[in-house]
Amino acid sequence: MPRAKTGTVRRAKHKKVLKAAKGYWGLRSKSFRIAQQTLLNAADYEYRDRRDKKTVMRRLWISRINAASRQHGLTYNRFLAGLRTAGVEIDRKVLADLAVREPESFAHLVELSKGNQAA
Repeated sequence: MPRAKTGTVRRAKHKKVLKAAKGYWGLRSKSFRIAQQTLLNAADYEYRDRRDKKTVMRRLWISRINAASRQHGLTYNRFLAGLRTAGVEIDRKVLADLAVREPESFAHLVELSKGNQAA
């Protein structure tokens, strides 16, 4: 019985890696070894950034809420404190969306918050 070599399996593996590295710069998309190392690093960044994305989005929401509430004469901190005393439980994601897409509704929430400011 003839010896089985890794020809087809190896070629398939290399093709799979090089296909995933398509569009990378220089040898990163052409050389199997370098492409494989690049893909390993990419996987690390991908894993890390899925977690960082949550922090980045929260920052964006806070910035949007702060900008919109300042247009109505309140700081972010005072706005949220007023909403909390009013018993309004809307998360930052929804508040930021309201600030951008429905300014009238957001203005109503600002007035509600102003009415419940602690003296």
